Amino acid sequence: MSPPTVHATAVVIGEIGVLIRGASGTGKSSLAFALVEAARQSGLHAAFVADDRVALSHVNGRLIARCPETIAGLAERRGRGIEGVDHVPAAVIRLIADLVDADAVVRLPEIGEEKAELEGVMVPRQAIPARQTSVSLPLLRAALMEMNKI
Repeated sequence: MSPPTVHATAVVIGEIGVLIRGASGTGKSSLAFALVEAARQSGLHAAFVADDRVALSHVNGRLIARCPETIAGLAERRGRGIEGVDHVPAAVIRLIADLVDADAVVRLPEIGEEKAELEGVMVPRQAIPARQTSVSLPLLRAALMEMNKI
């Protein structure tokens, strides 16, 4: 049986898997493209795992993200359509970025304090403003750095 899929985008930055969740049109793919491009400019390995649908599974206490075979290596860039992207087959998810309305973002969050449970695994969660990549990207990069993960 195939693992369940969620409406999300997953990328890997260095060795860190990031699951970006949010309603349709909130900027998941745009943020993923920006994060991958910024990481590469900083000299880090960065690639997509999956865009739009992500298969999740619990393996040895870790949350693993994989791409459904039918969409492997593809991502949607708004205004351009579906395009091929560098991708990896799987990643360990160590951070969940939830795209939410700006007023739902805590002004002074404790990094790593908030967590979400997926497939029985607790993962640090960061709320990020939806549809505001110029604000969301620095917040997400800061969350990754403050977690001492990269």
